[in-house]
Amino acid sequence: MNDYIKEPVRETPISARTEVLVAGAGIAVIAAALAAARHGKKVLLLEREFAPGGMATLGLITIYLPLCDGMGHQLVFGIGEELLHLSIRYGHEGVYPTAWLVGGTEKERIARRFQVQFNPQFFALSAEELLLAEGVSILYGTVAVDTVVEDGVIKAVIVENKSGRSAIRVESVIDCTGDADLCALSGAPTVINPAGNGLASWYYYYDGSDVNLKMFGLADVVPDRDAKATDGKETYAAAKTASLDAARFSGVDGFELSGAVQTGHRKMLDDILAQKEKNPDLVPVTMSTIPLVRMSRRIAGVSTMDVSQDHTALPDSIGMTGDWTKRGPAYEIPFGALHCAEIRNLLAAGRDISTTDAMWNVTRVIPPCAVSGQAAGTAAALGNDFTCTDINALQAALEADGVKLHL
Repeated sequence: MNDYIKEPVRETPISARTEVLVAGAGIAVIAAALAAARHGKKVLLLEREFAPGGMATLGLITIYLPLCDGMGHQLVFGIGEELLHLSIRYGHEGVYPTAWLVGGTEKERIARRFQVQFNPQFFALSAEELLLAEGVSILYGTVAVDTVVEDGVIKAVIVENKSGRSAIRVESVIDCTGDADLCALSGAPTVINPAGNGLASWYYYYDGSDVNLKMFGLADVVPDRDAKATDGKETYAAAKTASLDAARFSGVDGFELSGAVQTGHRKMLDDILAQKEKNPDLVPVTMSTIPLVRMSRRIAGVSTMDVSQDHTALPDSIGMTGDWTKRGPAYEIPFGALHCAEIRNLLAAGRDISTTDAMWNVTRVIPPCAVSGQAAGTAAALGNDFTCTDINALQAALEADGVKLHL
């Protein structure tokens, strides 16, 4: 017999109304919010933390992975490229793609992929500044806890924050939470990653002379070892391990997730103290303040991306991406991976899009997240029923904004 309590029936006040609600604050949601706002929509960005950027900034995953295919060809344009430049507006950390940004030969672009390492604080502050300048309203410290769905349409999102529980009236919703939270809350079909997530806890430390990033635990490190940082050192040479713990966690269970973070903290402290014994001047500077979840839950969309679609032309392409783990592959991202048939005014972007498990590892990182985010925001500016979006009009709008759709 299940143990439960009965909550009293309540009337939930409406605290806001918006045309487009975007949930999350990672790269996908930044791109989605910017795209929708630039196309004239009233946009409200909902985020549980108190700074934008998600894994890239609060998680300290400060690697803007490649915009190219590793063969000298740029694939990601538009807001995806704009945000790369924004991430290093006030300087880069270690990795800088000179051949791509200053001008280089094809041979040089092949040798060093179009990627950078950035400072997370500068990126977070710059992203917030840009979002506000474009007219996006940001509501920090707020979590979506339910939705009101009528006839396959989300009418309102129920949220909780310091002010209590309230409802936000919406015309369309873009789920960029990374865990497909709004998809699940609205009854859209979702898929849980069967492999789970390995434990990691990245941190910065000062060693007496320099501030360094330690990729402590499972790391998004590009296997290509031929690229060099601007100081001549090997790219991403910081010490790392495969995972801090043999256990895996789903990322969508609150108790499990809290326990995983605590385990990571304990192991990180042990590591810092061990390093400090070798160098008494070493002190930690900052650490990941959100769980480093890679793949948890995603939408089951109208179409599902797979690695077999390498160099395949797709009629509903909304942009392209390479494979950060290896050179050569290039993929067109279908609009069908961003929406489902069951909830008509809901889109997914970033880690939430519809992919096979193998493809998920390719599309979960910054560049493809920016691509799907921009497409979602643009689609939301064109209409609210994504089951009948005019693909030609969406593609024309994306191309007008600098996105390249086909290989």
